[in-house]
Amino acid sequence: MRETTMKRAISKSVRFVALMAVGMWLAATGQAAVPGISGTTFNLTAQQAFLNQPDGEAVYSWGYGCLNTTGVTFLPAAITGATCPTMQVPGPTLIVTEGQTITVNLTNNLPTSAGNTSILFPGFTVTTTNGVTGLLTHEAAPGGAVTYTFVASSPGTHAYYSGTQGDLQIEMGLYGAIIVIPSGVPANCNSGYHTQNGTARGAHGESDFRLAHAAYDHPGSCYDREYLFQWAEMDSRIHRQAQAQVTALQGCTAGAVGCGLNVQTEPYHPAYYLINGRSMPDLMDPNFAGEYPHQPYNANPHMHLGELTLVRTIGQGRWQHPFHEHANHVRILARDGNLELSGSTANVTFTSGMTGDAGAAGRALAGLLMFNTDTTPGESFDGIFYFTGRGLNWDPYGHHPGDTADPLASLSCTPDANGYNSGAPTAINFMEWCQDHNKPVQVNPFGDVPAGGPATLPDPNVFTNGAWYGGSPYLGPDATLRGNAPACTSNALTGAATPATNCTNLNPANLQLNPANERGWAFMWHSHNEREITTNNVFPGGMLMMMLVDSREFVIDESL
Repeated sequence: MRETTMKRAISKSVRFVALMAVGMWLAATGQAAVPGISGTTFNLTAQQAFLNQPDGEAVYSWGYGCLNTTGVTFLPAAITGATCPTMQVPGPTLIVTEGQTITVNLTNNLPTSAGNTSILFPGFTVTTTNGVTGLLTHEAAPGGAVTYTFVASSPGTHAYYSGTQGDLQIEMGLYGAIIVIPSGVPANCNSGYHTQNGTARGAHGESDFRLAHAAYDHPGSCYDREYLFQWAEMDSRIHRQAQAQVTALQGCTAGAVGCGLNVQTEPYHPAYYLINGRSMPDLMDPNFAGEYPHQPYNANPHMHLGELTLVRTIGQGRWQHPFHEHANHVRILARDGNLELSGSTANVTFTSGMTGDAGAAGRALAGLLMFNTDTTPGESFDGIFYFTGRGLNWDPYGHHPGDTADPLASLSCTPDANGYNSGAPTAINFMEWCQDHNKPVQVNPFGDVPAGGPATLPDPNVFTNGAWYGGSPYLGPDATLRGNAPACTSNALTGAATPATNCTNLNPANLQLNPANERGWAFMWHSHNEREITTNNVFPGGMLMMMLVDSREFVIDESL
């Protein structure tokens, strides 16, 4: 194992350097969605294994997994290669429907010296059978089992985690998520922009990876795409100490004097900061990637312009993490499955097709619009993020009416009542903000002396954005040409000897641009605690990922 992890460390180090040299992190092949298992009965086990980290370390951990997958379905259905190992961190995401009676059977297969273990389901009224009485709930003794039963009474995103010696067992990885989808769908979720977004997906051969069309029984909770992020941290000293004691006590008898762990969980100094059990850049690799046998879920969100993206987030660790989503604020819908509502009923109509709380559905949403979303230990939130390019004051597609060589130049933009090109869902520039149509970001490249001159001035964008600037800001299939400096001197778009009128020199060093299947923006989403975007104090790492906003012709395939 040590040789394997050392090879991974070398490989990852090379990868870091290569990615930094080209000034981007867009070469990942995996996407995200919300993978999990669905059913009404879940047979889980708690076991030990190792978690692979970007620095080459394999950290001894505990986690929940599937004892078997009898009676469960892997969701979303379009994701291929889904698995549920006997140990994973986070634990399996349990996807259930509002009103269902849920049974979770937990078997304790942790080392005997780890003692009892259990699961808490905050927000639900739980009954237990079997097991032994614990401080917070019934527990499964070593080799034993316990059964939990509850009604999935509240839609939304919920946490589950160990209720036994939480300072140690949650730290070791015993946590997971429950997603309760609403039993009804508000009528407006299947009309207007949502229908047009669906038409756009179909026109480009893209599957629908949503678990539902709404997060709650409320007409303000419709969405077009969704992701789940579980935040946690690890103090490797605690994990090493647990491993050493488990090894020393191997073969001891449960309940015997001395057959127990005495791991110091304070002082607390995390070295690893995780989203869905992985750190940057590992979290951009595919779901269920073979190199992470016990970390099946990634964190690599994608979207198209104009989509409402549901962000499901849970704070599973010990610390609060200030999470910043570049490109827009996040409108909070709910916390711990509780919608944030006002007393107003203005502009909100309850739909008879919904089976939820009519009183709640008839009240306006009142959640904050947050620059930083606070990820609080033990708390979940649901929020809506969207990006349209509105108000940039330049055309993100690089339309220029005078450029006959550019196939995008002929695209029209007809504003709807809100100013968007929503009437053309099959077009590449569907949902473009029409007010900025035909406003190229650089009619004449910054810094280029029109007469040829003795000097080329530095590009102000490089000064502003730094050497890590990732290339073209444009969407569309010819973004590579627009972003390359040679196009601004030899006019690669037209073949003419004079500079093109709509090219850019935003990539003056001619660095590698977005890969062939990515021609959009990459917005960094990350913790605003700077240490938390490192792995063992090495940047980049930790709680850092990219939201990739793609043009419509680039299919977002969450099955990868």
